[in-house]
Amino acid sequence: MEPNLIRRHLSIRWLVPATCAIALLHFGRDVLQPMTVAGMLTLAIAPLVRRLRHLGLGRTAATLAGVVLVACTAVAALLVLAYQLAQVAADLPQYRAAIVDKIEQAREHTVRPAEKLSAELAALVPLGDQANGRRGAAGHASVHEPKSVEVVPAPPSPGQPVSRLLGSAWHAAAAGGLVLVLLVFSLLDQDGLRDRLLRLAGRSELATTLQALVDAANGVSRFFVSQCTVNLCFGIVVGITLWALGLPHAALFGALAASLRFVPYVGILAAGGVIAGFAAAVDPGWSLMLAALALLVLLELGVAYVVEPHVYGHSSGLAPVGIIVSALFWSAVWGPVGLVLSTPLTLCLVVAGRHMRALEPITIFFAESPGITRAQRLYHGVFSGDLRELEEDGRNYLRRRSFASYCDHLLLPAAALAADDYRAKRIGEQQLQALRLTLVGLVESLTVAKASRRGARRPRAATIVEANLGAHLRLMREARLGRWQGPLEGPSAPIVLCASLASERDEFEAELLVRALTEAGVDARSVTLPHQPDPQEAESGVAGRITTVFASYPEDATLEQWRSACRELRSHLPRAVLATVRLPLDLGGPDEKAIQGEVDLVLRSFAEAIAFVQAGTTAHGSHISP
Repeated sequence: MEPNLIRRHLSIRWLVPATCAIALLHFGRDVLQPMTVAGMLTLAIAPLVRRLRHLGLGRTAATLAGVVLVACTAVAALLVLAYQLAQVAADLPQYRAAIVDKIEQAREHTVRPAEKLSAELAALVPLGDQANGRRGAAGHASVHEPKSVEVVPAPPSPGQPVSRLLGSAWHAAAAGGLVLVLLVFSLLDQDGLRDRLLRLAGRSELATTLQALVDAANGVSRFFVSQCTVNLCFGIVVGITLWALGLPHAALFGALAASLRFVPYVGILAAGGVIAGFAAAVDPGWSLMLAALALLVLLELGVAYVVEPHVYGHSSGLAPVGIIVSALFWSAVWGPVGLVLSTPLTLCLVVAGRHMRALEPITIFFAESPGITRAQRLYHGVFSGDLRELEEDGRNYLRRRSFASYCDHLLLPAAALAADDYRAKRIGEQQLQALRLTLVGLVESLTVAKASRRGARRPRAATIVEANLGAHLRLMREARLGRWQGPLEGPSAPIVLCASLASERDEFEAELLVRALTEAGVDARSVTLPHQPDPQEAESGVAGRITTVFASYPEDATLEQWRSACRELRSHLPRAVLATVRLPLDLGGPDEKAIQGEVDLVLRSFAEAIAFVQAGTTAHGSHISP
């Protein structure tokens, strides 16, 4: 995220429209609620209408058929639930004794101990103080106590409850009818509504708005269909298992669990409370209630952490905290309707925010991914110095992929971010030294941890970090493997040499490449140029086993020095392939045309370098020819 992003998003130019929008949502809820419910239902039913049209029905016929089918299904479900509720109400008198007994048991374990404790505390107060307090209170009351006047409310008329019930029913019926009318016309004129929204956005934002509308519609439709399927199956399983446990009216409570599960987080808790209360009422003991609660907990955990990630992809696309905050916000603005619609509404805004800059803060705050790359997250972790968490994340990554992939996709891009911040003076020398300490511990821990599985001895922790990060990592590796970083004499296995100039960037890249090659089973070693072999190294003939040399990609300031070093490598190792790897740290260096005559090939990643070495070794035995 750029440094001024928070300032830009939270400026007065953004806060004023946001405040006006919240006020409009609150005061205009009587108009906006039916429109929003109709819009969400339009997105949910649109796939059914499209499927009916593919079967040969016209637009109007498919729309009416889809709406009638959904309405009939909802009415049938409500009638079944009403019948079940009537049966439960009729059966409640026979459970009265069990309910009274459970309430008495609950009082015995909760209220009675509190009353006993209160009585014991009251007994500790001296009686004289209590008497004085009573006399003083009585005298004060006799002087200042006002006369009480009893206000008797007028008894309600016989028709008042009926009129209230009819008024509530009429309000609900009117809102439902308005939603139904809006739903039908929205389904009939989907293309027209889309064109009007595109016209409002303007020609300059045409492609962006169109993509946002398509993504939001597809995302919400897919979410609704998946959620309905999952909740329906959840309710069926709950009903069957409650019936197997012997709970009466299990179908009602299965439907209740399926319906309340549309309310995020709170719904399943409410369903569990109702089911547990009914189970406690119908069973003389507590076993049925505990079994029902255990069943709900196990089913909810299985659905939330196993089924939904596979059905929804990974999730709804919203962060868990974002779902809770959105539920609080929409329920505060629109009440129960807002609570039910909170997830799809926020999902629409998050999807739109990926394409529209004005809604980008909503995407940042509520989306599952905060919008930063894994390399940026690694850089933030290195900057905070939380080495233990970095090591755990790195080991989890290395269980699936190689250290070369870790360097290509995370470590080197994170190092590039640190280099950019240091050049821009956003971090100082002290912070850079802390970054070096963390990187040394991270790289050594990850590479030595993998080597230790093959029987290598884990080194002691280093106490001093040199100013040159790559040189220090090399010294730590030499302390573990020896001065020559491997045997000078032995089988004629090929050696890959990683050569670098005496700079922190070059030596760091070379050291990481050596460790990545070593993890892949390659005998890799590193040198800093210019390199003068000592007599023991020259007599061992180790130079004849070097088949490939990787020279670090040059910088503009050291291009001539790098060219001279490459010519020296050519003269000393004429049979070796001379290659270089252009990494994210090197994107600001010279163009590849400036180095084409000095190296045989330019690779793009550590993974390509390892693949090249392994392919050459396989094709040519123990030597790679230029």
